[in-house]
Amino acid sequence: MTPYRIAALNGDGIGPEITQATLSVLEAALKKHPELQIEWLRLPMGFEAIERHGHPLPPFVLPELQNCHGWILGPHDCASYPEQFQSELNPSGTIRKHFDLYANLQPARKVPGLSSVVEAIDLVIARENTEGFYADRNMHWGTGEFLPVPGVALAVGVFTEKAAERIAHSAFQLARSRRKSVSIVHKANVLRATTGLFLETCRRVGGQYPEVRVDDYHIDAMAAHLVRHPADFDVIVTTNMFGDILSDLTAELAGSLGTGGSINAGDQHAMAQAIHGGAPDIAGQGIANPTGLLRSSVLLFQWLGRQHNDPALEAVWPKRSIRRSTPPLRPEPTRPTWAAPPARTNSRKPFSPGFERLGPFLIQRGLNPSWFVSHLRPESATSRFPPPVPARGRLPRIF
Repeated sequence: MTPYRIAALNGDGIGPEITQATLSVLEAALKKHPELQIEWLRLPMGFEAIERHGHPLPPFVLPELQNCHGWILGPHDCASYPEQFQSELNPSGTIRKHFDLYANLQPARKVPGLSSVVEAIDLVIARENTEGFYADRNMHWGTGEFLPVPGVALAVGVFTEKAAERIAHSAFQLARSRRKSVSIVHKANVLRATTGLFLETCRRVGGQYPEVRVDDYHIDAMAAHLVRHPADFDVIVTTNMFGDILSDLTAELAGSLGTGGSINAGDQHAMAQAIHGGAPDIAGQGIANPTGLLRSSVLLFQWLGRQHNDPALEAVWPKRSIRRSTPPLRPEPTRPTWAAPPARTNSRKPFSPGFERLGPFLIQRGLNPSWFVSHLRPESATSRFPPPVPARGRLPRIF
């Protein structure tokens, strides 16, 4: 059979270490699937490329990527690049824009063996990846930020029906294979024309998937719901900036930004990319954790398996194991005080954490605290979904 061609770009900081570790694990897993042929291609990016070719993403890299089925991208430290490259789109953004990788899919699920802020979380953020308020990529030429006069800055947000339709279809198709629920996140009460268009388009697309339940939330409300009741959500579809923010939140709730995986997918290609940065402060010490990039690479294999109707690709799931070969991903204790309040010793009915400070504040202003208590969801409320089934021996899948 024709081999699959997958490129690997090391990137900066801890990039070379975690990329090599990821490839080593994947190659070991592939030995159990001799029917699969993978051709690896190593390409330069970042400081390595600047030193050897004079640019963080040399011109020959994009044509090489075009001839690959997918790519594994290490983190980049573009903020430290020489000044002449500071005004350019970073390597990741350039690749996403060139290949129209419009869907950024980031699952959040607790990793067995790793402590987390919440225990029940199994969702996917489907983030529109090409426009919105991200001014470095929402224009055909140049950027969408301006300084017309000193002391005044303007930004242009771009929202199109086409882009909203594409990410909406990605979200609903994904939900059909999961728990059949999509939540649209927007701010249409304020940004009525822009995120209002996104909301209306997603709802219209949702009508083509009658088996999928649809609801919508304002971005600020969703942030609160995710902290308190993340198990209520299955697939969340949202705009570029909102998705960038929420995906970091859900990754941290599920364990750590260091373990969060993602893929950037288009119609023909996909790119695995961990959600964390280059961490130059620990580069070269042998303590960088490759879990995020490894999970991203597993998502890439799942995507390729679905695209090419090849079950063998989807079967390449390395055995999961969280070991203390690297330092802890966060200091103990891992659970913030508001998430696990101490037991109360009096007979007073327990309120939600922090209410003791909120109650007097409301009373001083003539407001009725009882109304707020009645509208606070009780801690014992059950999710609308059954609890996620822990992964047994394999990394969780999203497709």
